[in-house]
Amino acid sequence: MNFLDGALFPENQDKLVITAAPYGPEWIPSDFPEDIAVSMEDQIQKAVDCYNAGATVLHVHVREADGKGSKRLSKFNELLAGLRKAVPDMILQVGGSISFAPESDGEAAKWLSDDTRHMLAELTPTPDQVTVTVNTTQMNILEQMEPADYAGTSLASAAASEAYREMIVPAGPGWVEEHVRRLTARGIQSAFQFYNINSFESVERMIRRGVYKGPLVMNWVAIGGGMDAPNIYNLANFLRATPDRAVLTLESSMRNVLPVNMMAIAMGLHVRCGIEDNLWSQDRKSKMGTVKQIEQLVRMSREFGREIATGKEARRILKIGTFYGSVEETLAEIGFAPNRKSRDAFLQAAE
Repeated sequence: MNFLDGALFPENQDKLVITAAPYGPEWIPSDFPEDIAVSMEDQIQKAVDCYNAGATVLHVHVREADGKGSKRLSKFNELLAGLRKAVPDMILQVGGSISFAPESDGEAAKWLSDDTRHMLAELTPTPDQVTVTVNTTQMNILEQMEPADYAGTSLASAAASEAYREMIVPAGPGWVEEHVRRLTARGIQSAFQFYNINSFESVERMIRRGVYKGPLVMNWVAIGGGMDAPNIYNLANFLRATPDRAVLTLESSMRNVLPVNMMAIAMGLHVRCGIEDNLWSQDRKSKMGTVKQIEQLVRMSREFGREIATGKEARRILKIGTFYGSVEETLAEIGFAPNRKSRDAFLQAAE
């Protein structure tokens, strides 16, 4: 991205799009009973509360009646149907893992099979986005956490800690390309989750080959453990590669979430918060629910002079429902340089 003169002035930035991640599949209800919604009615109400607080994108996971993260697509269909009625202007973004939580104590934390995750393209009603991971990588969510971050929670048990420390995200090139094709065919936007510059470059190559022809909407996932660490050098390197017309949300973990989001607000990028990412106030004196995290970002953004996007404005900013007809159009709309022409093509053009 090019930060030209005036790029830090709010009048030259899009309104802020806030993604809320209130469902937290890594937690069980007893970890934060005041904020973790279990019944279907309460899960829908949580979305309403997040929207009313200022979030316009909802990162969707779903729980069973016993409080465990659901791996049943029928439960996602049920929740999506309720959300469409309760928050019709909210952008519904289904988490591509479905649920990575272990089935029981001592089992692995793992993403579901390739075929099962492909079925996210068949959800009814259709979500606006599905998050797409790119390149198989480690996802050790504990590496950047401090012991006090999960003390007294289910993650503090030896079995759970080991399960999440060893978690792998399976996202080989064949699966990614097929997944993107299926989502596109259903009119679902691929919300790319980039763990470092390598995964970003893999998607750029996919675009240049014509595998994906749509807006580049993405998260920089700075949680360590196989993904970028949340520091300014990694972010600056990522931003240097990001074209101006891409839409970038910053995502981090625990007490890194707030400072990373403050940088995003200042630079004209977008933010994500919620108990899936962080449980704590910045002084760690109390737990902080998703709605309060949203309200905090709304206050800070307005201090910067940057207003919050409405649901309709967020759809325009993220270009929901937009796809392009050719590789050339896609590259131009995103802001990438055109594909390199061969030497013979240059000579023919010169003649």
